[in-house]
Amino acid sequence: MTFSLLAADPATGEVGIAIASSSPAVAARCAYVRAGVGAAATQNVTDPRLGPALLDALARGDGPDAALAAVRAAAPHAEHRQLAVLDATGRGAAWSGARALGVHGERIGDGCVAAGNLLAGEHVLDALVGAAGDGLADRLLAGLRAAAAAGGEAGPLVSAGLLIAQHVAWPVVDLRVDRGDDPVGELCELWQLYAPQREDYVTRALDPGRAPAYGVPGEEAIR
Repeated sequence: MTFSLLAADPATGEVGIAIASSSPAVAARCAYVRAGVGAAATQNVTDPRLGPALLDALARGDGPDAALAAVRAAAPHAEHRQLAVLDATGRGAAWSGARALGVHGERIGDGCVAAGNLLAGEHVLDALVGAAGDGLADRLLAGLRAAAAAGGEAGPLVSAGLLIAQHVAWPVVDLRVDRGDDPVGELCELWQLYAPQREDYVTRALDPGRAPAYGVPGEEAIR
């Protein structure tokens, strides 16, 4: 019921995940990123504790394969889970439990990893890792579009999300469509709206005096 693409751009320090599902609010419980560490997805019959656990393992110095093995070994009901993890250098690992749903699988690509379950076919995974874009966000969204065009899931998609971390303690991009008729298309529209303002929001947090002014016409601009 979910497919995801995790990717990193070591040149910019960005690491992120794009995810879509036939379940509502998928990004709220399945997608995790941490600046300087990596990205993680916990999906299928989801245990939201496992995403942070994968990132904690990376932060302790485990590689993706070791992090995945450690989290699997400690997780209750691991046979129901599907996990993917990518470190900030672009090394990835993924795994599906014996009770993963429907057509499911994983792919390791160039600086990326994909995973999905209840898919229209395994070719959807190839579409995810084969997508390209101008910058990390565009690459991730291109992956979602390509996967959806390749048939996506066995059921209709209703939610999608995009998370990216870079240099600061919070995600610099955290966009979600929790319920929609065209969640991937709506997420792409949200990104086009947000992208020009992305750096301004970071500046407002770190140094408000340097932030561009904004405001409502007819009112005093604020920063």
